[in-house]
Amino acid sequence: MTGLQSHSIATISDYHKLMRLSKPQHPLVSVIRFEDVKRLPYGKTIKLVMPFYSVALKRNFNARFKYGQQEYDFDEGIMTFMSPGQVLKIEVESDEELKHTGWLLLVHPDFLWNTSLAKSIKGYEYFSYAVHEALHLSEKEEVTVTSIMQNIEQEYCANIDKFSQEIIIAQIELLLNYSDRFYHRQFITRKKSAHEILARLENVLEEYFNSDIVNKKGLPTVEYIANTLAVSPNYLSGLLKTLTGATTQQHIQNKLIEKAKEKLSTTNLSVSEIAYELGFEHPQSFSKLFKAKAKISPLEFRHSFD
Repeated sequence: MTGLQSHSIATISDYHKLMRLSKPQHPLVSVIRFEDVKRLPYGKTIKLVMPFYSVALKRNFNARFKYGQQEYDFDEGIMTFMSPGQVLKIEVESDEELKHTGWLLLVHPDFLWNTSLAKSIKGYEYFSYAVHEALHLSEKEEVTVTSIMQNIEQEYCANIDKFSQEIIIAQIELLLNYSDRFYHRQFITRKKSAHEILARLENVLEEYFNSDIVNKKGLPTVEYIANTLAVSPNYLSGLLKTLTGATTQQHIQNKLIEKAKEKLSTTNLSVSEIAYELGFEHPQSFSKLFKAKAKISPLEFRHSFD
């Protein structure tokens, strides 16, 4: 059977069984060595929907991963993150055995129940990054990640006691915090591509506010900007916060205020007319935002030129 096979997996045991792995040592958390997954079940293409968090460190993978319409080839050591319910599609180009190496951590949300991580894990924005926004690791960073994966595996393989869950939770949190640090490093070290995105963002905003789109559709949303730049919303905001200290929403507002000041100082349009031209349904909302950003009202700004 070589067609696309879709699988909704309910438990970590189901995943182990599907991938022809031995029974997991723990029902709610598992560390898997990718070299133990030799072949995909049911042919060359498989689509998975999993109800748990997954963190993968992969290298040398002779297949393609796809989230939505985005693909990535795993030729180097990179990390990807998936939250429960995301769809993962894997395509293998040949019938050869998979040659990937690395680690996969699976964590069922039930394992986090009644812990601080149950809430805080939703604050790690990279769980919603697109696959082409994966984290590229240095050799030193790979060693750190591998060590933590091994610590988690050793802990649940040992005799389970009242400390086990707390220790494993602490290791997972450590892994997520290191990943946060490594993403921050990636935004900085990949300055060329990051600043290209920043420049494209400015062009997109400039074109938007100079066109009729703003009158028809209102203010641009973060999702619209991210889609135009072909990046995920959270990745874009994370990158911008690292480079400029401002989120995507703040960049949109800053461009808006820049355009408002231009109209206030060079035209005779009323404040209400300017508000409507900039996509506001209610002029009061425009005036409130302008004052919050510029520290004076639109009329006070205009009168400063008298």
